[in-house]
Amino acid sequence: MIKLIAVGKMKNKALAELCNDYFSRIKHFDNFEFVEIKDSTIETEADKMLDALKNFKGKVYAMSEEGKMQTSVALSKMLENDLLSGGSAFIIGSAYGLSDKIRQRANATISLSPMTFTHEFARAILAEQLYRAKTITAKTGYHHV
Repeated sequence: MIKLIAVGKMKNKALAELCNDYFSRIKHFDNFEFVEIKDSTIETEADKMLDALKNFKGKVYAMSEEGKMQTSVALSKMLENDLLSGGSAFIIGSAYGLSDKIRQRANATISLSPMTFTHEFARAILAEQLYRAKTITAKTGYHHV
C-alpha cells in the first residue's frame, strides 16, 4: 500500500494530468491511495493529515527540503521493506510547510532536492519517483541502471 497525502488543489492542469497518469500507473503495481487536503492553517491541515493516517499501520514519510535525499533505487528498497509493516505514506505540506505534529508522527523526513518546489511540482516529482521505484522492483526496464 502506498498512500500520498498532499495539501492543495492542483491549479496547473498539465501537472494534474501528469500526476493522475502516474497515480494510475502505480496502481498496476500496488494499492495506491491519494488524499488531497484543503488549504487551511498549518495546524488544521495537520489534523486532517493525522485523520487520514488514523488506521495506517505502515511507515510515514514527511516530505521536506531538510530531509534526507534518497536515490531511486533506495526508495524502491524502502517501499519493498515497508510492505512488511503495512506500506508507505508520504506527506507533502503546503507552502508553509508541515506542522510539528506531522514531523513527530513521521518515521523519517525525505527530501526530493535541497531546492524548494511548489506543492504541485513536488507532487508530480514524487508521483514519478514512486512509479519509478515500483518499476525498479518489477524490473520493467523503465529505470535504466
